[in-house]
Amino acid sequence: MRALAAAIAFCIALAALSTAQAEKRIFIIANNADGYGVDRCLASGASCGTAVATAYCKSQQFNIAASFQKVDRGEITGAVPTDRRGCRGAGCDEFVAIVCTR
Repeated sequence: MRALAAAIAFCIALAALSTAQAEKRIFIIANNADGYGVDRCLASGASCGTAVATAYCKSQQFNIAASFQKVDRGEITGAVPTDRRGCRGAGCDEFVAIVCTR
């Protein structure tokens, strides 16, 4: 009987732990310099980018941006071409990773 009670208690604790963990998703977006300065805030991870990152997360049906930072092309696997031969100057996209949570 004690084993059954312990097993039930363990299952309840495990269920509570799994629901307490927030769902996270990482979005990789192009960081295009548009002259407004928000791109610099996102790429540098400065606090001024928090509102932009959170707004992006909300547009994707998430609650808040847990973090955001600039990422190099080499860190992005398979989604972005790593060949930069045709890329020169301001026409080259940089990328920002935004971690959104629910």
